[in-house]
Amino acid sequence: MTDKIDFISREKFMAELMRYKKGSVSRRHFLGVTGLGLATTVLGSAVPGLRRAAWAQGNIGDRVVLATWPNYHDPANLDAFTSETGAAVDMSVFGSNEEMLAKLQAGGSGWDVFVPTNYTITTYVSEDLIEPLDLSRIPNYDAGSFDQRFAGPGTVDGVVYAVPKNWGTTGFAVNTNHTDGKKLTTWKEFWDMTMNEFSGRTMVHDYQLTTIGNALKYFGFSFNSIDPAELAQAEKLLIDAKPHLFAINSDYQPSMRSGDAWMTICWTGDGKQMNRDMPEIEYVLGKEGGELWSDFYAIPKGAPHLDAAYALINFLLDPAVNAKEVLFHGYPVADSRVNALLPAEILNDPILYPAADLLSALEFGAAATLTDPNRAELMARFKSA
Repeated sequence: MTDKIDFISREKFMAELMRYKKGSVSRRHFLGVTGLGLATTVLGSAVPGLRRAAWAQGNIGDRVVLATWPNYHDPANLDAFTSETGAAVDMSVFGSNEEMLAKLQAGGSGWDVFVPTNYTITTYVSEDLIEPLDLSRIPNYDAGSFDQRFAGPGTVDGVVYAVPKNWGTTGFAVNTNHTDGKKLTTWKEFWDMTMNEFSGRTMVHDYQLTTIGNALKYFGFSFNSIDPAELAQAEKLLIDAKPHLFAINSDYQPSMRSGDAWMTICWTGDGKQMNRDMPEIEYVLGKEGGELWSDFYAIPKGAPHLDAAYALINFLLDPAVNAKEVLFHGYPVADSRVNALLPAEILNDPILYPAADLLSALEFGAAATLTDPNRAELMARFKSA
């Protein structure tokens, strides 16, 4: 009998490796498509010690499932966690808080740790989808070290349900090689250029909060508006722009880096990562305003690997580990202990820490936007148009 073995090309392997390094795909996906997962399993069975035995891993088990955003973790840190504990980190990447909420509402997500945004936490609490945290199991969390503007939403009715990961802004990234020297500064320019000079080259998030929110900013409305008349104007803009879009996708870095896309709605860290590697890609906060946000580590109800969940959160909140995260993903943190470890060029970076006038125009997302049926239906119509 002959076993059939499928090999992938060197080019395919390198492409998948780059996606894994950027955090766009999970460790499980990378090992599966490259065949390394099978090789590790076979070798682990044949060579004792290659894979740590469960008894050598303390009481946290051999895996932990992390649901998070694209390009959001340093793979070296996750590998270090596995080396220290024996628990492999399986990463599930999502593109919107609506997607995450729907997954948890459906049950059986299999997640141990997830990364919700500030405005969603009260909804998770009201629907009993999130565990109150036992802070004694997260000794690396020091509440006094965190800026409460970004840490506060993790506490609901005096109970801590989530601890801060990092914070950031939502702006747009533009490849200045295609702007004829023009410096973009507004959301009006973003949408107008999408429908003219940049037709076929712009991306928007697959995420109603930011895509609808920044269409609302075109008219000077609140990023969080649920007013039907204002949403109607935003919908007309989105429907008019739809034929001119390159894609609706929250994982936009590959297309921007390849040059297929020239402009995209963008989060802080992605803007920093692209600008660091390709200085012609600039990150812009529209003068009209937009979103200021903070993300958190939380544990969903019924997490199958609860001990591993606490261990992973505690590991990632270690200031030295968290500093490495910042250097990788380019998002600022609200932990003064971490900031003390970062180089001055990071703390003075205008992408990570915008000028006061730009920052003051931004809004935190509002809880009502997550479950507002008008916004959900608008996004569905836009995507299907």
